[in-house]
Amino acid sequence: MEISKQIAEYQDEVIELRRDFHRYPELGLEEYRTSETVCSYLEGCGLEVSRLNRTGVVGLMRGDLPGPTLLMRADMDALPIQEENKISYKSVNKGVMHACGHDAHTAMLLVAAKILANMKHRLKGYIKFVFEPNEENVGSLAMIKEGLMENPRVDACLGLHIWTPLQTGQIGITEGPVMAGMEHFKLIVKGRSGHTATPQSAIDPILAAANIIQGVQIIQTREIDALKEPTIIMFGTIQGGTASNVIPDSVTLSGTMRYLFEGDEESQDSPKKRFERVVSNTCAAHRAEYELTFLYGHPTLVNHREMVALVRSVAADELKPEPEIVSFVSLAGEDFSEFAARVPGAFYFLGAGNRAKETDFPHHHPRFNIDEDVLSVGVEMHVRGALSFFNNAGNLQFLKPERFESPTKE
Repeated sequence: MEISKQIAEYQDEVIELRRDFHRYPELGLEEYRTSETVCSYLEGCGLEVSRLNRTGVVGLMRGDLPGPTLLMRADMDALPIQEENKISYKSVNKGVMHACGHDAHTAMLLVAAKILANMKHRLKGYIKFVFEPNEENVGSLAMIKEGLMENPRVDACLGLHIWTPLQTGQIGITEGPVMAGMEHFKLIVKGRSGHTATPQSAIDPILAAANIIQGVQIIQTREIDALKEPTIIMFGTIQGGTASNVIPDSVTLSGTMRYLFEGDEESQDSPKKRFERVVSNTCAAHRAEYELTFLYGHPTLVNHREMVALVRSVAADELKPEPEIVSFVSLAGEDFSEFAARVPGAFYFLGAGNRAKETDFPHHHPRFNIDEDVLSVGVEMHVRGALSFFNNAGNLQFLKPERFESPTKE
C-alpha cells in the first residue's frame, strides 16, 4: 500500500495517542505511565524493547540485511505548568502539562515505528526508536552513558520538534547551528560581612555581584558577532543579605547562558570561559572570592549537511501538498544535540501554529496547544525520512560500510 494511504489510515490513532499522553502528563523521570504505554505499543509492533535512564524506552527494529543504524528520537516529559486550555483532553494532573509538544512527538514516532515495522524487509540496517525521558534536563546524556549509542553502533540520527511559532504547512530545516547550547549556572560571590555604617571594614559581595551582572553584558554585545554566534546570558535569581543594615558575607546568583557556539567548549573563546573570565576579574577587583558551578547543560545543536539535504529532499519531493520549507534557528535549548554531537544528524521543526484554532501560543505557555492536522505530516516525515536514509546510505560520505554490524541479542 502507498505510504500516504497507510498514514491516513492511522490518522485517528495518532491523534488518540497524542491526546492520551496530553491528558496524563508526567514530569521528567516520572514518566511511568507514558513509558509503559510506549513499551506495550512497541512490543505490539514486534520490536525488541529495552529501558534506559529509569523511564526511557528504546525499540530496536532489525532490517533483513546488515547496514547502518539510524536513531530516531521522541521526548516524553511534561512541564510543571497548570494547563489553562478548555479542551476535552486537558491535563488531569494538577500543575503538570504538556506545554512543549512532547506528547505529539511520542505519538508520531510510535505510529511511524508501527508503519516501518511492516516494511522492515525493505531496510538494510537497523532503527533505534528512542523515547527519551527528562529532555528538559538533558535526559539524553544519561541514556548515552548507559550504552544507547552501541550494539549496534549508531551511525546517524533524526529528530523533529512541533513548533507553534511556525505556521501549519511550514517545515523549518537549516544546516549548521540550529538550537542553542545551554548551561545552567550557580555563582556564589564571597565577601566579608560588616556594618553598613563602616563599609571600609567589609568586602561587599552585593556590589561585586552587581558589577558581574553588568560586566557579562560585554560578552554578548562587545566580544561576539551577534549574527554568527548569538549568545544570551541571563540571571534568573539573586539572593543575599538578612537585614538592611548588614553587609552580607555572600550573594548567590543563578541563571542560564544560551549560544550558537560551534567550537571547543574548553577554549578561551567559549561562552563559559568568557563568563568565568569576567567573574574572576570582577571579583579580584572587589577583593572578593567566588565559587562558580555549571549545573547541567548541553552543546549547540549542529545539523549535518548531508542529513539536512536528505530531510529537505523528503519534504520537498515526497510530501503532498508540498510544505513551505523555511530556514529556522532558535536560541531555545534542545538536548538532541548530545546525539548530533556524536553522529551526523538532522533536527527540524514542524509548524503547528494556527490562529484560527488557537494553537499559536508559544511553547511553555499554559495555553499551548497544537494543530493536530500536522500529526500525520510528522508521521510521514519520520517514515519517509527513515526510508530515504537507508535508500541513500551508499551515497552518504560519512558512512563507512565496512563497519556495519549485526547487533547482539541480549
